[in-house]
Amino acid sequence: MHVIVQESSLTKHPRRYSDSPFPGYRFVPGKTPHPTRDPRGHSYNKPTEQLVSFNPEDWNTCEIYLFGIDLFNYHYWWEAHEAWEVVWIAAGKHTKTGLFIQGLIQIAAAHLKGWQEYPDAASNLAIAGLKKMQHIGGYYLGIDVPKLRSDVKAYLSSNCVTPVIIELDHSSLKYNR
Repeated sequence: MHVIVQESSLTKHPRRYSDSPFPGYRFVPGKTPHPTRDPRGHSYNKPTEQLVSFNPEDWNTCEIYLFGIDLFNYHYWWEAHEAWEVVWIAAGKHTKTGLFIQGLIQIAAAHLKGWQEYPDAASNLAIAGLKKMQHIGGYYLGIDVPKLRSDVKAYLSSNCVTPVIIELDHSSLKYNR
């Protein structure tokens, strides 16, 4: 199966949820410099973000979580994974919230693999990510989880052509950006 991501899908401009600036480029393994290991990388020698704790009720004020949503929606999938990993660790990797965040990380990785034209890897990662979220219904961390599940499945069934956009519950946002 050959995966074709429509370039036009990369030019949509979804709503932003954070004020953090985007990196200079989207990291794609084998095509762009590794962000943290290569001296040309957009995050080379930058300190790793730390989050002491993450309370799921405070998702709407957690800048790194919201920035992860922005990164994902603007197709910085590797960078979204890195942002959410900070939240995952702070939430506790094996907690309900930690598993949900890990699912988001795997869905971001699935998108990157789809972009790289590795459909089997994309499918495996997306399915694993959805499985991490199977215990959650309704809204969680501002995300309509049933809609996210449906969108990810549609992404997979379309051969990874149209990337998922995560829309947060606007009524729960503390700061309307």
